[in-house]
Amino acid sequence: MSRCLFVTGRLAAPSLRATLQSMPGGAEHPTAVLPISVAALMDARFVARHLGDAAGCPVVLVPGACGGDFREVEDKLGVRVVRGPRCLKDIPGFFGQAGRPEGYGARRAKIMAEIVDAHRMSPEALLDRAAYYRAGGADIIDLGCPAGGGYAGVGDAVRALKAAGFRVSVDSSDAGELRSAAGAGADYVLSLHSETLELAPGLGCPVVVVPDPGGGLESLERSMGRLEAWGVPYIADPVLEPIGLGFARSLGEFIALRQRHPRAEILMGTGNVTELTDADSTGTTALLAGIVAELGIGYVLTTEVIDWARGAVREMDIALGLMDYACRLGVAPKRIEQGLITVKDPPFDTFGEAELRAMHASVRDRNWRIFAGRDSLYVFNNRLFVKGRDPQSIFAGIGAGLEAAEAFYLGRELETAALALRLGKRYVQEEGLRWGYLAGGRAGAGRGGGRP
Repeated sequence: MSRCLFVTGRLAAPSLRATLQSMPGGAEHPTAVLPISVAALMDARFVARHLGDAAGCPVVLVPGACGGDFREVEDKLGVRVVRGPRCLKDIPGFFGQAGRPEGYGARRAKIMAEIVDAHRMSPEALLDRAAYYRAGGADIIDLGCPAGGGYAGVGDAVRALKAAGFRVSVDSSDAGELRSAAGAGADYVLSLHSETLELAPGLGCPVVVVPDPGGGLESLERSMGRLEAWGVPYIADPVLEPIGLGFARSLGEFIALRQRHPRAEILMGTGNVTELTDADSTGTTALLAGIVAELGIGYVLTTEVIDWARGAVREMDIALGLMDYACRLGVAPKRIEQGLITVKDPPFDTFGEAELRAMHASVRDRNWRIFAGRDSLYVFNNRLFVKGRDPQSIFAGIGAGLEAAEAFYLGRELETAALALRLGKRYVQEEGLRWGYLAGGRAGAGRGGGRP
């Protein structure tokens, strides 16, 4: 990396120098300690007033929490000013990050998002749900019909969705519903097998074909052969079974189908795993997306019925982009896209107790500093240094005498820090915790661990 001048305050200076010393080539970067205790309280005007030169460096790096427009500093020094990470512990990762290459996030597979029990929804609710799925990354809205038929308004629903600009598929075992859906302009119908296959030539759209009940992969291949002979476009779905009820065997059939039919379009429905496993859907979805990418599967059908599968469509969208990228480049899907790391956190460093006690020795004001280490919480000001694992023990260590506003502030921050400690997440004083894609947008690397 280019030689940088690191700007900091008095309190953080020793930790900053130690961090730079730990980095390859970090000792070559000079530091400028400005006349302020807390580096995060600096702004652009303060830096412009107190930073005399760039020490011969082409870049000046200021703490990420510094506000203001740094063009005045750039004009004064004649160099570029860059905001670094909010916590100095993130500096090694900040300089080690490689920008994502052009085209990252492109995915081959199309996402079908199923609206379960669509027949029970009003037209307005149906359109709202479809819009929610599209915002999450769905390419196709799938209408799930009741088992045994009974969706008299399926054609109207298809027409309403098509008029609103959606691509639509309909999943039914009822011949009348499938004909109505196709007649209304459905883009796909599913799921046909040998007993309903005769419908396919008259539907006028691609069909999803599944094995016969108990028929296995051989029955699916027979149906595929008939569709090819008729010239009907199709997508084959070997059906992914729930864990404990044939998951490994069915996964093997997806692999076998791809080996036998390298060019076939394949669909994988993930709901039997995400909906029927007592686990957050995020990691499960990521793993299934990896299988989809490796096998070149072109369609994924997913659902968001049970509470732990909320957001599964958005998760699949992110996961497919990540896994396609990893497979294209032949790399592990690691340190690339961190939006799927939600409950836990990306790798991060924390201040050790010895560092914090050294920092405490330099504090001259009564403002509270709060840090979450790997195993404990730390709170200190110019009078006290308190260590504990939960807010109650911290308050017991502080003792009486807090003003109401001060106690409220500490209580709020300590509850956040305690939650971070429990989940293994990074805590930054006066900031929310990192929740990956749940916070909105695609989340990047984890952030700092306290305000020095």
